[in-house]
Amino acid sequence: MLKITADRDAGRAIFKLEGRLTGPWVEELKICWQKSVAAGQPIKGVALDQVTFIDEAGKKLLADMHRQGVELTACSGCMTRAITEGIMRGESK
Repeated sequence: MLKITADRDAGRAIFKLEGRLTGPWVEELKICWQKSVAAGQPIKGVALDQVTFIDEAGKKLLADMHRQGVELTACSGCMTRAITEGIMRGESK
């Protein structure tokens, strides 16, 4: 399960994720991202502090979001920090 909370400020949003970014939840995050962009509220960042697991599809989506200018922030857990650092170095396609 994944909880997505959107904090909106000055026309930009930060998504705060809690839970597992896997399976159908990856598509749900993608839909939320696309709807926000289509509504003229681009995503500034994704906070991953409370994420407990990210599968390959989740990594790919986060990498796509990062390439579109979305910051991956607040990664306190070892797993999420390692995944985020890899994405920022361009290791995930």
